[in-house]
Amino acid sequence: MRAAVLAVADWLYDESVDAPARAELAAAVRLSARTLPQVAPGNSVEVRIPPFVAVQCIEGPRHTRGTPPNVVETDPRTWLLLVVGLLDLSTAVTHGTVSASGSRAAEVAGLLPLLRL
Repeated sequence: MRAAVLAVADWLYDESVDAPARAELAAAVRLSARTLPQVAPGNSVEVRIPPFVAVQCIEGPRHTRGTPPNVVETDPRTWLLLVVGLLDLSTAVTHGTVSASGSRAAEVAGLLPLLRL
């Protein structure tokens, strides 16, 4: 995960830098998101970063059909900013770059950042 996120780090620090190639961005997003279930196993919160990945994490009731009651969804760049600690979840929700629904969605904030640059 570290190498994949470092490959896009310049873009995270400066949005005017050319965006990374889709494959590089996808790798950074997928590897970082798939770390969440390792850190906080479970199925009570779904984290979505379209178009690349959705994962479930945090112990609690398992959800298997339809829209889960606890969802965090954002775009790839915002996700990576959260992953490296350049943005916090509550600020992102306030600015509308993250959608967090359900009583347990905010628990994802306690898992971030996953990596410090």
